Amino acid sequence: MRLTIKIGGQAGQGIESGGAGLTKALMHAGLHVYGFGDYMSRIRGGHNFYILTMDDTHEVWSNSESIYILVALDQDTLKEHISEVITGGSILVDDDFHLKEQDIKTIEKNKLNLCKLPINKIAGDIGGNKIYANTALLGATAALLDLDFEFLNEVIKQNFEKKSSEIADKNVQVAFESYVMTKKKYLSGFKWKLSYRPHKKQRMLIHGNDCFSMGAFAAGCRFVSAYPMTPATTIIEWFAKHHKYGIVTKHVEDEISAVCMAIGANHAGVRALTATSGGGFCLMVEALGFAGMTETPVVVMNVQRGGPSTGLPTRNEQSDLLFLLNAGHGEFPRILLAPGTHEDCYLTGIKAMNMAEKYQTPVLVLSDLQQSSALKDIDSDFFNLNKVVIDRGKLLTKKELEDMTEPYLRFKFTEDGISPRAFPGHPKTVYSCTTDEHDEKGHITEDKENRNKMQSKRMKKEITALKDMKLPVIYGTEDADTTLVCWGGNYGVCKDTVDANNHGAMNLLYFQDMWPFPKEQVKTLLSKIKKPVLVESNYSSQLGKFLTMTTGFEIKNKILRSDGRSFYPEEIKRELERIG
Repeated sequence: MRLTIKIGGQAGQGIESGGAGLTKALMHAGLHVYGFGDYMSRIRGGHNFYILTMDDTHEVWSNSESIYILVALDQDTLKEHISEVITGGSILVDDDFHLKEQDIKTIEKNKLNLCKLPINKIAGDIGGNKIYANTALLGATAALLDLDFEFLNEVIKQNFEKKSSEIADKNVQVAFESYVMTKKKYLSGFKWKLSYRPHKKQRMLIHGNDCFSMGAFAAGCRFVSAYPMTPATTIIEWFAKHHKYGIVTKHVEDEISAVCMAIGANHAGVRALTATSGGGFCLMVEALGFAGMTETPVVVMNVQRGGPSTGLPTRNEQSDLLFLLNAGHGEFPRILLAPGTHEDCYLTGIKAMNMAEKYQTPVLVLSDLQQSSALKDIDSDFFNLNKVVIDRGKLLTKKELEDMTEPYLRFKFTEDGISPRAFPGHPKTVYSCTTDEHDEKGHITEDKENRNKMQSKRMKKEITALKDMKLPVIYGTEDADTTLVCWGGNYGVCKDTVDANNHGAMNLLYFQDMWPFPKEQVKTLLSKIKKPVLVESNYSSQLGKFLTMTTGFEIKNKILRSDGRSFYPEEIKRELERIG
């Protein structure tokens, strides 16, 4: 059984924290969950909501459009979302809510179960403040879902005991009062029942950005410099929280400083990264060329949001693909990875760190707001640090340096384009590092023969790196009539769409490793597809353009979205019916 609830209100009413707490409680009770907070770029006010999809049998990879329970902390929530509640679904509101005539008509027409509770009174009488109203509504929601209160009790205590035991106790009491009242009055009106049973293995509830951070840390990242920019900020926050493990984090003055410090740390031998969003990445582009020319490893995470300029700071988009593929003047090698799941984010954190040093070049990672902040449950065994392999490439050991009899050539010409690397400080590895064109020793030269050889050496890295790039993955029946073609964070919603179709006449082609690109193999894959349909969160179909540029293959059918919102499986299904 799969259910979706939506909790709506204003910024400052605890929508995000309350929704995340309920998500955790349901996971502890044995459900698979996927939660996401949709919020405006303001501190207080405005319309925010938290959407949570749960399943008692199968993993959840995206949110569903149809709402079974709507929890309204303000009037705007009813106005915006009452039409999304399915026939027979429930609405939770305070009993002093003024229902407009249109709301009443919708409730009657769709036979909705209106649950009116004295939420603000419970919050005031027991908690002493209306700020506890969100906790009261969480208790009521747990009652409708017939969730054992102990699971909610456990999470509330975990969340609030860090403030004080008194605040934690008040929250528990408020939640329990509304829980008991709702069970008595309204539980019988909610006809959908979930099966709660403990997970066979321990599971972790985690955001996509935390997954990436964990992967990068596991692979040896010990320096992070960044200027906070939504939705990438939680990456530097994760590293700052874990400073006890020898991690240095720098909150710098701007994104130029951030990328330059990360490059400097890598030059000195410390695995380092920086994280930003599209506007911040714009400022990093010149330094990206610096890393390319000096063959210095660096990892840059770009968590996409709506653009251009300030754009939609707290909304979702996939509009930086072509930008990152071409960022920087001149030509230099780069690697571009675009994880599509929380698990992929973790593995990509490891892979990015390894590839940056192995190929001595910038590695760019593309995520998006939806993926970065969505909460999903994952088997805890997946994060096994003992399985992490660290590959530092052609890094000379101390013994190799001591045994050297010839002068060290930092930019030595090699067949694979990768030169032996040594950290500064050893008397045998003194060399010049310049952003001008240079010879094998690093000395500036404009000799045309050297220029051709050096440029060819650098660009060979992209050919060499092809062996480490994943081919696009087909999910579902191989000979399906329709194939959804997507990249990065839209994998989850496309997978749920295919699963809802029981893998019948539909499958999925998912791109994750974007550059360097195995164009001949991809061209062969695309030629076998009967009816491809692109699914992208941008206006101009950037993956579609990229595939045409690299393979000559054009996909005419497109499902595109650039309003800052994420896709629902139901939307994709409707669009497919429209396309025919």
